[in-house]
Parts: sequence; C-alpha cells; structure tokens
Amino acid sequence: MTPLSAPQSIRVSWVFDVISPFAYLAFPRLEELPAGVELEVVPVLLAALLDHFGQRGPAEIPSKRRFTYRFVLWRARRLGLPLRMPPAHPFNPLAALRLIIAAGSTSLAAQLSVADPQAAIADPAIKQRLRDNTSWACSRGVFGVPTLLIGEELFWGHDAIDMALDYLRQPQAFADPDMRSVDSLPIAAARTRTQAG
Repeated sequence: MTPLSAPQSIRVSWVFDVISPFAYLAFPRLEELPAGVELEVVPVLLAALLDHFGQRGPAEIPSKRRFTYRFVLWRARRLGLPLRMPPAHPFNPLAALRLIIAAGSTSLAAQLSVADPQAAIADPAIKQRLRDNTSWACSRGVFGVPTLLIGEELFWGHDAIDMALDYLRQPQAFADPDMRSVDSLPIAAARTRTQAG
C-alpha cells in the first residue's frame, strides 16, 4: 500500500456525536490520516441532524436498533476494540458534547480537564457553540455521524474511512465519469407516506 502523504495542508473535519457507537469505532482510525492534514473535531447533536433532514435514528426502528447494536458489538470485536454498551441507549448526549466543547475539541483524545463541569455544561456560550456546530454541519449536508468532511466531499460512517483515505491519496480517482454521473442521476420514483399497495 502506498504511504499516505498530503502534498499540501488540507483541512479535514470529523463530525461526531458521542451517542453514536460508530464514532467510537472510527476515532482510532483518525490516526491514519496523512501528514499535512489539519484535523478539526466537530461535536454535533445527531438528533438535530436527523430532524433537519427528516430522518429517523437507528434506535427508533426496533429491528434496526437490534441489528445496529449487535453489528457495533461484532465490529468492535473484529477490530479488537473493547466496547461495552451503555446502560441505556439512546441517551441524552448534551452534557458530554458540551464538556467536549468546553475542554476544547483538540483535547478529545486526552482526559477532559474542565475545572467546573456543571458550569461548563450550563454556559450559554458552550450551548451556542454546539448549536452552531450542528447548524454548520447541516449547511454542509452532513446527515449522520460520524462523517469526515474533506472540502465538499462527505464520507459518512466508520466504514467510509478507507474511502476518505483513498480520496486524500488520489482525489482525481473520484472525478471519473462514473463518479461524476451520480451527481446528476435522475430520480425515477419517490416513495410517499402512504401504505404500499
């Protein structure tokens, strides 16, 4: 495999919510980003992204919830990552997201060193920053977490990291006719909110 290197400094935004176990699976892979990449860590509220795009979360569909939890446990085992599901899921991630913002996103990998966690969580500026992060992500088309955003390109999910690494290595490979054609692929049918019949 060709070693990754970025010919020039490039900014990559990693958009995540702690509610997503897939963000946990993706986090260690961020170390694989090539030299020259400036990583921006952007905590957002997944629930607000889902509302913005009119989506349901995986936990809101019982069969998808069960599959998702089993898949994430299986995937963590395959990756050799320790994973224990929280006592209840989904949970309210607001306090954790605000603490991450209060500590500074660049310290995500280190222990959070917030002197007064309750004050940080209640700080209106911290609350606003989380809202701003989420609005920014929505405006860029981020529809789920975790997502790597490279320029205008979105790489959604922990399993899209290899695709993002390939894009950083050879962005021109993503500009061939097949890749470009999906941007204007017409919609032949759209579902309605009525029952099938």
